[in-house]
Amino acid sequence: MPDGKSNHEADEHNVNPARAVDLVDSTMQHLLDHADVKHVFGRPVQHGEITLIPAAEVTVMGAFGAGFGVGVGMQEEATEGEGGGGAGGAKTLARPVAVVILSPEGVRVEPVIDLTKIGLAVITAWGFMLSIIMRMRRRRPRKV
Repeated sequence: MPDGKSNHEADEHNVNPARAVDLVDSTMQHLLDHADVKHVFGRPVQHGEITLIPAAEVTVMGAFGAGFGVGVGMQEEATEGEGGGGAGGAKTLARPVAVVILSPEGVRVEPVIDLTKIGLAVITAWGFMLSIIMRMRRRRPRKV
């Protein structure tokens, strides 16, 4: 390098582990904010003497990784290289699961039934069972 520093010494000033930790921390805090009770129970809806409160299941997922490496090239000239990187991903899922009903008769909880999800589960189970039956029939020795 023109100033006499090695690649490693020059890049040392560009790498900021504290910034990376702060970024992961702020991302995780943002995800956890979505797992708050205000996201589980919706705003109450008044209809005459009845109050409806929607309830949801909230799932928060996240994964992060990082790496850094240094190596020497195998060319005639001795070359050094180094690099690093990181990646991450996160997702928040929410689905309705029930409605809390407050009325003069009392409080009750009615589940939200997702017929599409049930239908897909039934079709998947039938498909799996059919494939197992077909495999079992193919493996049976035939009597001659």
